[in-house]
Amino acid sequence: MFKITVERPSQEELEKLGVRFWNTWGGGEETFEWEYSRRETCYVLEGAARIKTPWEEAVIAAGDLVTFPKGLTCVWTITKPIKKVYKFD
Repeated sequence: MFKITVERPSQEELEKLGVRFWNTWGGGEETFEWEYSRRETCYVLEGAARIKTPWEEAVIAAGDLVTFPKGLTCVWTITKPIKKVYKFD
């Protein structure tokens, strides 16, 4: 089973991860299906979303560090326009 991990990192942890060098993505209020072909780690800069899988629902918002495992299929519902930085492993 795939699991979405949501954490609240410190500024020091973000610096160690190098999030300021990650790619940026953003979107408005919408709902869409997504499948992760690679593991993704992202840091939410602004906004909020609800990500639903057949076995769990995660709510993410500004300040969250989120990891999506490779192979995860989910439905994103952006509830507040979102901006994030991300990297693939």
